[in-house]
Parts: sequence; C-alpha cells; structure tokens
Amino acid sequence: MVDLRSDTVTRPTPAMREAMATAEVGDDVFGDDPTVVALERQVAELFGHEAALFAPSGTMANQIALQLVVPPGGELLAGADAHVVTYELGGAAVLGGISTRTWPSVGAALEPDAIAAMIRPPGYPSVPTRAIAVEQTHNLGGGGVTSLATLRALREAADTAGVALHCDGARIWHAHVADAVPFAEYGALFDTLSVCLSKGLGAPVGSLVVGSAERIAQARVLRKRLGGGMRQVGILAAAGQHALEHHVARLAEDHARARRLAEALEPYGVVQAAKVRTNLVPLDLTGAALDAPSLAAAAAERGVLIAAMLPRTARVVTHLDVDDDGIDEAIKVLGELLS
Repeated sequence: MVDLRSDTVTRPTPAMREAMATAEVGDDVFGDDPTVVALERQVAELFGHEAALFAPSGTMANQIALQLVVPPGGELLAGADAHVVTYELGGAAVLGGISTRTWPSVGAALEPDAIAAMIRPPGYPSVPTRAIAVEQTHNLGGGGVTSLATLRALREAADTAGVALHCDGARIWHAHVADAVPFAEYGALFDTLSVCLSKGLGAPVGSLVVGSAERIAQARVLRKRLGGGMRQVGILAAAGQHALEHHVARLAEDHARARRLAEALEPYGVVQAAKVRTNLVPLDLTGAALDAPSLAAAAAERGVLIAAMLPRTARVVTHLDVDDDGIDEAIKVLGELLS
C-alpha cells in the first residue's frame, strides 16, 4: 500500500526506535522524567517562550491552550474550517465553556482588518472576545501557509483590542521549511501555541503547549484534569527529540513530492499545483466523474490510500514513509481513475 491519507500514519524509524529504547525516564506527573523535561525545554527555547508542556495529542494541546487564554463565557474567534472548531468535537464549549464565532473560510489567506472588526469588547450584553486562533499550516486550506506579514498585522490588531492570539501549529514545521521563517519569529507573535510531533515529523505520539511559565503551570493542572497526566513517558518524548533533530529539514522532500504529484494531476482539473506549497494536496472533484468516497475506494483497491474529506473533496498527504516510487504509483493510479 501507498498510504497517503495523512502524515500521521508514519511509523518510527529504526533510529527513532533506538532513541526510545534507550531513553532515560521518570514519572512525568511528578515532573521528574528527564527526557520529557529536556524536550519541553528544547521546544520552549525553539519558539522563544518560557515553558512548554508535553501532551498526548494535538487536540488536547489545543484545548488546554484555549482554556489558558479564554475564560468560561468568553469568546474565541477562528476560521470556519479551523481544526479547533471542526475536528475537536466541540471541545472548547464542552470542556472550557468557550463560545466560538467564525469568519468565512478562506484557509490560510487571512484578512486581519476583517477579523479585527469582529472583536467584541467586554460589556453587557455581548460575549467578549478573549482570543483569536489561527492555523499554521492550514489543514482544510490545503496546507496553505499564512504569511509572516499577515500574522504580524493580526498580532497588532489583537494587541490593540487587548485579546490573545493562539496558534494551532500542528504543522508549523512545514510553514518554517516553506517560508524559511525562524521558529522564534512565529513564537513571538503568539501568546500560546500547540505544536505536533506526530504530523510530518514521524513521532508516534505527542504535542506540546507552548507559552509563559505562568500559563504552562496552569496548563499542567488542566492536562491532569483532562486525563493527560502520564508517567514514564520519556520513551515518547525521546521520539519527539529525535524527530526535531532529524526530520524537520527533510520536510522539503515531502513538499517537493507533493508538488510533483499536484503537477501530474493538474491536467485533470482537480488541483492547482501553484497553490500546493507544503505536503497537503487537496483534490477538488466538483467536475469529476467520481466523488471523493468513490475515488478513495477505487484507489484503495489499486493499493493507494487517500482521504475523502468531503463529498467532493479528497486529500493526498506526502510524508516520511512515502518515497519517489510511491508517488509514481499514486500518480499512475489516480491519473487512471480521474481520466
């Protein structure tokens, strides 16, 4: 099988397994797992923040971060297709008592002035806006990258209104590789970030919440409340360390393979290759004979796995476990089906 459903399907490399097997461990709930502590310090320093907290999933990391910047009864602004409001099962409302309001889905192409106009100040009877969330890169936006200039303008708008800015940075590593923006520059723009080690970087598990020392101390309480307190989890943190040291720069290979696949499928009218900048290739099947579930099923029968995201939208994702031969096979199979 050539599995292009997501970059979460990767398996630890032999070198990563070795790092996991030899990791020094302790009890993370007590805060004395040395490998976890080292990973948290490494990621915090990478983004120029005071502290970070290791969490078992990106969804938990996001929900912890949102509760750090939006009190119960407060409002979060986000894009209509943002992961925090589409793929986290209403967690903001259920877990944090957070109200959400969205701007029309434009993927990574944000309009800071329009978002600023949506901010509601405190005062009866409105629900006050407390934070804005952005996604870098943007999942349903086809892996699009929001420019540094746009993020800086949004930061200025947030500061003017006195609201916080959160980054769902599950694939911020890809944005860094695509635009060569230092991680610390991204970090300086956000009050909180969530970053994922199991998307693209190839670790089996794990995300981190990044922020101030005060916020991360509260995040540790929230993580425990949500059932995310872990014990000898240094074996997983070691995988994350290995991923950060060895798998970031190589993301450029995934981007190149995604672009090659997009260019090969562009003649079928399902993708604009020029818009594919990272490792996600969205397929718009509006005018195709097959809808997304049918295309995915037919491709699977031929040994290529893709994701049906919406009835007429499929997604192909390049990653660590798919080489050039795998891309060649995907181009062959998908081209035959689309034609």
